[in-house]
Amino acid sequence: MKKVLLFFMSSLLFSAGFAQNVDFVKRNGALKVMGGKILNSKNVEPQLRGVSLSWSIWGGKKYYNADVVNWLQSDFNISLLRVSMAVQPDGGYLQNPVEQEQLVSNTIDAAIKKGLYVLIDWHDHHANEHLEQSKKFFAGMARKYAGTPNIIYEIFNEPEKIEWQTVKDYAVKVITEIRKYDAENIIIVGSPHWDQDIDVVAQDPIRGFSNIAYSFHFYASEPSHQELLMERANEAIVAGLPIFVTEWGVGEASGDGKFDLGKTAKWFDWMEKNKLSWANWNITDKKETTAILQPGASLSGNWKLDMLTPAGLYIRTQLKKLNK
Repeated sequence: MKKVLLFFMSSLLFSAGFAQNVDFVKRNGALKVMGGKILNSKNVEPQLRGVSLSWSIWGGKKYYNADVVNWLQSDFNISLLRVSMAVQPDGGYLQNPVEQEQLVSNTIDAAIKKGLYVLIDWHDHHANEHLEQSKKFFAGMARKYAGTPNIIYEIFNEPEKIEWQTVKDYAVKVITEIRKYDAENIIIVGSPHWDQDIDVVAQDPIRGFSNIAYSFHFYASEPSHQELLMERANEAIVAGLPIFVTEWGVGEASGDGKFDLGKTAKWFDWMEKNKLSWANWNITDKKETTAILQPGASLSGNWKLDMLTPAGLYIRTQLKKLNK
């Protein structure tokens, strides 16, 4: 951890202050998928970089507000915000659909006002068991946001140990529902085994729809998320599968554990080399490695540097350096 802290101390002079006000959506326009890549309106890979809000329940819920969105845009200089709507746990969409939809819609609207791209994340490990609820939710989102270039639909967060065919069947039904109202905005489909079996997906991608991409997740310090996992993703890239890293963390798969700066840098360089868009997990003040905020951090942004964890300092530094 000493090495991690030394890294941040050497970079803070660069990253302190200097509010940013870049409208990334105005710069890039509507996104599309062509030739196995996610491209902007000028047929250039935009490589979106940003952060993920935590589950929209528990301690992460309190950061779902416009002040936090504005601070992430101006101080962290994000180009992408992932809005992770909890579905199955107590208090999530299945129990409180009206409250959850309103919470995430308000946050999405705040991000749109700041010129950010937004991942609308159905944050559910068992989405195939909640097909009708998912179709209803995304139909509503598509009706509301059709024609809004900021929007990206993420329809299944981290399928667990189920077959790709099960995920694919679910995805086709939800995609069909979205396309009734929104013919263009990108839709991100999950891959089995917590978004790791991306090589399996590359062998049998969804056909018949435009602007479909696939999610890939990793935790940089997790012992099992190293060369073999990276090679799976490389196989998918070579096969021409459009990939979006909708979630990754500096720690281990539990969200806690070690922050290995060397392993994190290797994964980070890999994303940059392949121009993959990404959202880092996560905006919460929970006391764990991947949390960006220290316990008790302000609910309205305006976070001083001592309110950021080592993960938060690292991500903020990278975003301010790369998102220009």
